Amino acid sequence: MLSVQDLSIRFRTGEGHVHAVNNVSFDIAAGQKLALVGESGSGKSQIALSILGLLANNAETSGRIDFNGADLLSIPLRQLNKIRAKEIGIIFQDPMTSLNPYMTVERQLGEVLELHEGLRGSAARARVLEVMDAVQIPDAKNRLKSYPHEFSGGMRQRIVIAMALLLRPKLILADEPTTALDVTVQAQIMRLLDDIQQEYKTSILLITHDLGVVAGFCDETLVLYGGRVMERAATKDIFALPTHPYTRGLMRAVPNIHEPHAKLTAIPGQPPNQTQPLTACPFAARCQDAVMDCHSSLPDLTQSAPMRACLRPLEELT
Repeated sequence: MLSVQDLSIRFRTGEGHVHAVNNVSFDIAAGQKLALVGESGSGKSQIALSILGLLANNAETSGRIDFNGADLLSIPLRQLNKIRAKEIGIIFQDPMTSLNPYMTVERQLGEVLELHEGLRGSAARARVLEVMDAVQIPDAKNRLKSYPHEFSGGMRQRIVIAMALLLRPKLILADEPTTALDVTVQAQIMRLLDDIQQEYKTSILLITHDLGVVAGFCDETLVLYGGRVMERAATKDIFALPTHPYTRGLMRAVPNIHEPHAKLTAIPGQPPNQTQPLTACPFAARCQDAVMDCHSSLPDLTQSAPMRACLRPLEELT
């Protein structure tokens, strides 16, 4: 369904170009749930925004993003507008900034239907109620005239999910859908997304820095660092046997319920300076397994399992 090939994104700034994404490739099949995982600044959200042509004006892109035969990086804006929301929906990080505080929920959701399907009045209202019920908003009929600030954070996130589902798109980009929500609400939102995916057979690209959100939800996981793919594997394999030093570092920084008194180990150092083009492994400066060649060679992602971008053999990693 979606094929991202050698995608690179850089931004023009007063201090030069910032290389946010570097030759990232991946595919998403129909009905698949794929996760992009990495710390802040790894390029996750920029990849999602590039798919829908929502990058900032100072962005420069190269590569291809094929969606059902169309290259989303080169098609005219008029054609891209027909794909946005109708075939590819997006759930943004912060529902309070995604929703217009001056518009009722009914008006905001109805606007999507009016723009793409020409629905208005009672027909639009019926569809809005249907999708609000689908995302389990209590007493939806009496909340249509409510404004975003009249809902809790979890309910606002459900409204944003409802907006993404209105036209039953083939693909949903979920960009940190549980940010700023407490753990209980996070679990509710992830169960909701799972139920929706199974009911509508929608593909989901989940973007997160939280490995706990990925576990038990996504089929496959891509681990990003410095705008580059470090590892790709089935999610269960990522948790059972991570094969890249960065992934192992992320796993060691996550609390383990089976070892409640175990010490969490932070990854030392700072993220790479992305104003310089990559000429070596971006993680080398922070990697406890790095050797001399890691600081001068840029490893490619292997195309056979385990798919990893590392010069060190798996059996040599600590």
